Amino acid sequence: MRIGIDATALPPQPVGAGNYIINLIRSFAALDSDFEFVVFVQQSRQHLFDLPPTPGLYWQQFPDTSPAHRLVWEQVNFPSLAKHAGIALLHSPHYTHPYRLHCPSVVTFHDMTFFLFPHLHTWAKRFFFATAIRISARHANALIAISESTRQDAIRLLEIPANKISAIPLGVDEIFHPVDDDRLLADVRQRYNLPEEFILYVGVVEPRKNLPLLLKSYNTLVNEGINHPLVIVGRFGWMYNEVLRQIDTLGLKSRIHFTGYVPQADLPIVYNLADVFVYPSIYEGFGLPPLEAMACGTPVITTAISSMPEHVGDAGILVPAEDEWALSRAIHSVLTDRTLHDQLSLKGPRQAAKFTWKRTAQETLQVYKKVLQTR
Repeated sequence: MRIGIDATALPPQPVGAGNYIINLIRSFAALDSDFEFVVFVQQSRQHLFDLPPTPGLYWQQFPDTSPAHRLVWEQVNFPSLAKHAGIALLHSPHYTHPYRLHCPSVVTFHDMTFFLFPHLHTWAKRFFFATAIRISARHANALIAISESTRQDAIRLLEIPANKISAIPLGVDEIFHPVDDDRLLADVRQRYNLPEEFILYVGVVEPRKNLPLLLKSYNTLVNEGINHPLVIVGRFGWMYNEVLRQIDTLGLKSRIHFTGYVPQADLPIVYNLADVFVYPSIYEGFGLPPLEAMACGTPVITTAISSMPEHVGDAGILVPAEDEWALSRAIHSVLTDRTLHDQLSLKGPRQAAKFTWKRTAQETLQVYKKVLQTR
């Protein structure tokens, strides 16, 4: 029986949902399953999966296109292509799916920010995705949320029957672990021009990630004599200029280092080099970077919002959202209290080890089986 997976939403520089798509398919390829998988992907993206020819895993490539054209293609062309490929069930892992399908469907919801924080998205995105998510919720045979927090938000906001949506947490790739290879550490430090000591943030530079709070807290630390630079890893997203203006206003330009996008191969080393990882997001459907940092033994500070307490637990420091003072005190404590720093470094890998992509894939297969048995 063939399962179709629509990976055409995968961007050229994967983060968040993109990493979910990649690791889910990699894990399916490694499992002993009764299913065959047909992955629909844009031509320039297949190499991102880094998979050899695998029995039971087939690829259908399509010409690269813009996100807007892809969404039109999804509705107009995809249904007939899926039927021709002999798909028994289609999994759409990024909010939307074709509405005129010959087979049952499963859709993954990553968060509910389009409803809870619409002002943090462009007008076009919040209009389209709010509508598309409602349609997916109504027409898909089953839904997956990447955390219990997102599941509860979806049930409440979209009036979904509780038995229609399952919470399946994401996993941490095995490449994220403590590293003691001095040559490798030095090579990555030199490649990205990283300082000897630093505070780290990883994520897209956009309003939802709440960098303004981190910058204000960091400015407080600088005024108190903390000399650690702040390293920001991630591409510039929507409204990033507001972040740059705030840096100029606070006079922090010489203390902040932007690396841009860092590929997955180098990211574990960057985590290992950091003294503390800070993630001040105001909402997360799951929030992979804190778990990745914890897996590397880097102390983590994040906000006590949405899904974060589910995954971080007591292995990191959780501070109230939008509390500038609490965030600065937490960072100060980790940087100045070696005992606290070392305790968090030990707890982090143990907590992160609870979240594996194999588990994500196995629980996702159970959703497929339930839908097909019901049909």
